[in-house]
Amino acid sequence: MFEVDRFVEDCRQALGESDAHGAVREVVACAVSRPDGVARGLGDPARAGVDTIHRSADLTILNVLWGPLMTMHPHNHLMWAVIGIYSGQEDNTFYKRVAGGLEATSARQLTTGDAAPLGAPVIHSVCNPLNRITAAIHVYGGDFFDTPRSEWDPETHREHPYDVEHTRRVFEESNRLLES
Repeated sequence: MFEVDRFVEDCRQALGESDAHGAVREVVACAVSRPDGVARGLGDPARAGVDTIHRSADLTILNVLWGPLMTMHPHNHLMWAVIGIYSGQEDNTFYKRVAGGLEATSARQLTTGDAAPLGAPVIHSVCNPLNRITAAIHVYGGDFFDTPRSEWDPETHREHPYDVEHTRRVFEESNRLLES
């Protein structure tokens, strides 16, 4: 079974490797290869939201619960990340900066059992295309909450500072849909 404390310790140990990003990806891949165990260890998701599992200056681990049909604006992290899906599907669209905003460059669908690394310069949007919650472990190589980042308007692709309140509203709107 997935043990939260052991997972955090394994990720912390992976930070000491010469390729910390790759080593953390292996830890996440091992965990999500047994998705039922992760679900038992973290609990059945009932609401969309973000639960902080671990936060320090060099590592943040989140349990991200995407609500049905939920979409997040293009955004960056400014640090490497590993996304591990333990239930559902997360569709990512990747972008590059161009004059006046962004241009979509590629897409990747992550499903249960996938563990994908994202580099520090990545800009992406996320969509849960399912009519149920998608559950994922997100591991970041830094303090996710103390790093100023950007997001982009999904229509104009104009950049502005990341808006935490907007993100909260998106999750809450998703939860209202779950309740109806």
